[in-house]
Amino acid sequence: MKAAIGGFPPLSFRSLSMWLGLPLLYAATVALKVPLRIERRHWRELGVLTFTNMIVWYVLAIVALQALSSGRAAILGYTMPIFSAVIGVALFGQRLSVRQWAGVAAAALGVALLLWHELGAMAGKPWAALGMLVSAAVWALGTQQLRRTRIAAPTMALVFWMTLATTLAMSVLAVAFEHDRWIAPPPATWFGIAYNALLIIGFAQPIWLVLARNLPPIASTLSVMLIPVLGTASGAWWLAERLHWQDVAAMLLMLAAIASVLWPTRSRLDPGR
Repeated sequence: MKAAIGGFPPLSFRSLSMWLGLPLLYAATVALKVPLRIERRHWRELGVLTFTNMIVWYVLAIVALQALSSGRAAILGYTMPIFSAVIGVALFGQRLSVRQWAGVAAAALGVALLLWHELGAMAGKPWAALGMLVSAAVWALGTQQLRRTRIAAPTMALVFWMTLATTLAMSVLAVAFEHDRWIAPPPATWFGIAYNALLIIGFAQPIWLVLARNLPPIASTLSVMLIPVLGTASGAWWLAERLHWQDVAAMLLMLAAIASVLWPTRSRLDPGR
């Protein structure tokens, strides 16, 4: 995405990606025979879930990405699991085990190490860094809400309607704020649009929301901590963003955070005990 929006309006990029991804998402619901009907009494809650899980994240993250390096953006955006743990404890009375708290601590330390050499650069663009952090915090709240939703409908149905509503919102914002900067997308932008339409909107986003609704919040959120690692590594490889020893240490901490919630407990390893 960082390469794709260089010189191209970010909201328009996201809107094009989502309009092309929607037919793929609809085709998936048809192939899986997912009923799309949502009862009217649940429309308000669906709107709240759309706002916290998608709209804020999609708008703020793509706008902030223009002002940040790809690795820095990934690191800030995926502080979400840390926010999710705090929100779960503070607002929803969630209790974490010692191992889960250790995973949260490992993730937080990993994020701090990844930001070691970035703080000076971020100081010159505080609005972008703040935008990524706000989007991560709202997304974390949305993940907690999705896990507890009372909407009696398949998750894929929620995904379709949330994506459609977000696409409309993104399109309105793109027309309002970027119409005077519209140009024909260059090849790099078209590649990014196709990548997002097929692999993000049509594949990764639905899978994430299914996992977020069905797994405990701490497990689903900490399990995505490999993303800032991949963002940092791919930024170094593709965009010549420099790596340091702190990045390697952070990668090990991220893996420890993931293992803390995904590694089976003794009772699951030995069901006879």
